[in-house]
Amino acid sequence: MSLSRRTFLGSALAVPALGAATPALAASPPGDVVGKITVGYQGWFAARGDRSPLDGWWHWSDNWGQPPSPTNHALMSWPDMTDYANRYTTAFGSLGDGRPATVFSNHDFQTVDVHFGWMKQYGCDTAALQRFNPTGGEGPIRDAVTAHVRTAAEKHGVKFYIMYDVTNWANMQSEIKADWLNKMRAYTSSPMYARQNGKPVVCVWGFGFNDPGRPFTPQQCQDVVDWFRGQGVYLIGGVPTHWRREVEDSRPGFAGVYRSFHMLSPWMVGRIGNVADADHFYTNVNGPDQAECNRLGIDYQPCVLPGDLSRRHRAHGDFMWRQFYNVVRLGVQGIYISMFDEYNEANQIAKTPETQAGIPVGSGFLALDEDGTRCSSDYYLRLTGDGGRMLKGQIALTAVRPTKPMPDGNPPVERDLAAGRPTAQSSQNQHYGGHLAVDADPHSYWESANSAFPQWLQVDLGAVAAPTRLVLGLPPNPAWGRRTQTVAVEASADGGAFTTLVAAAGHTFDPATGNTATITLPTGARARYVRLRFTGNTGWPAAQLASMKVYG
Repeated sequence: MSLSRRTFLGSALAVPALGAATPALAASPPGDVVGKITVGYQGWFAARGDRSPLDGWWHWSDNWGQPPSPTNHALMSWPDMTDYANRYTTAFGSLGDGRPATVFSNHDFQTVDVHFGWMKQYGCDTAALQRFNPTGGEGPIRDAVTAHVRTAAEKHGVKFYIMYDVTNWANMQSEIKADWLNKMRAYTSSPMYARQNGKPVVCVWGFGFNDPGRPFTPQQCQDVVDWFRGQGVYLIGGVPTHWRREVEDSRPGFAGVYRSFHMLSPWMVGRIGNVADADHFYTNVNGPDQAECNRLGIDYQPCVLPGDLSRRHRAHGDFMWRQFYNVVRLGVQGIYISMFDEYNEANQIAKTPETQAGIPVGSGFLALDEDGTRCSSDYYLRLTGDGGRMLKGQIALTAVRPTKPMPDGNPPVERDLAAGRPTAQSSQNQHYGGHLAVDADPHSYWESANSAFPQWLQVDLGAVAAPTRLVLGLPPNPAWGRRTQTVAVEASADGGAFTTLVAAAGHTFDPATGNTATITLPTGARARYVRLRFTGNTGWPAAQLASMKVYG
């Protein structure tokens, strides 16, 4: 990457301290961003073999032509890969527990599906999809990821909007307008496209920053702001931290531009790293910002960040919670989480390994237990959910973090209980045995005898467990055309008597959306043996399955 928008700029200059905080008067009523938690979604990872237009290790490696390795990577943190069906092997050594070091690709719909499933599960209301200059070589993959985001957002019931980042976009003034008219505006037809005050939401990030990556004049920026407002959108400005005073990270002359947005979201990454910093900004920056926005009738959406894991900022959640407490007691109109999936700068809330067992050996990456406190892989997602509840008044304002690093009783984090477990099947065609549905290869598959329905495939979980959902998959290859398989789910404690958990129903597998299907199991389901009974397949006269994941 070229100059990062997250460049560290230091602390705020001192200004007169804010007096007693008073609730802000919202300029806008609750909508899809006002009163909500918005997460910044990069969606910018790809891997060789994912059939993307880049066919390279986009944002995983410095040299995208080579797999990420100890000497060729663009990471400051490592992802927890437990929930991904499709994984791409890197050149790092094995993880601490011996598993191969794999990563995901956003060009693979299953990845985006997993991420939006997490957003729904953990109370992330809205996703701001980052859109950098789409006119160059990255344009086609960014377009593909945008389509995936729409599909996943509609599937899971999560709102989304387009967030243009103008960094290093030389012809931004004309091209951003063309991109909106010719491509992105069409996404506003989605029922999940975010709206505020009845208008589709758009964010433009980067006007006024004092660095060479965004050299635009106030006149150029004002033209773009006025144009978007003329398009009838609710326009958010991702602005410098010190927009109000036009100092430090802000160039002078942009006061009018900043005050032309419907909502302001000042950047905070790199500005704070501990609770004392957060309190300093509350008094000297966030408070005066909110007061100025109140005066102008502009909505205020400050950033809250989990902290740079590589620099040990997180303090097992105390740092992030202090920010939630500070901005909620100001009465802010919304909160922007920086970021959902920013493994490049160790500022992600997405699932991250709990211990070194999930980190490549010798890589130097830190796990969430870096300060000696064990945190579940989903801890910062859970923390975000609780911060959102406090914003919405669903829990009381509190400076004491209510989220425990490990859930009560330390229950296991939801994982694939079927991975590598013994299988049995009613039949198999040639060498396509049932074990191929529980290996780590999304391209290998089980196939039953042809023209002989019904057929079944079962997995032994090893002990009676509490499964919650199944994720079934076929090879993520366009050659596997769209098909519907009729499947029932059965369960047994001893492998003898089976009961039906989910009645037979058609489940569609479409390569355009990852070739997967999810089956939710009834609450309280218990099973050691999980059996799938197939009675039809519109694409082939046999039962077929490349992956059978049993989560619980």
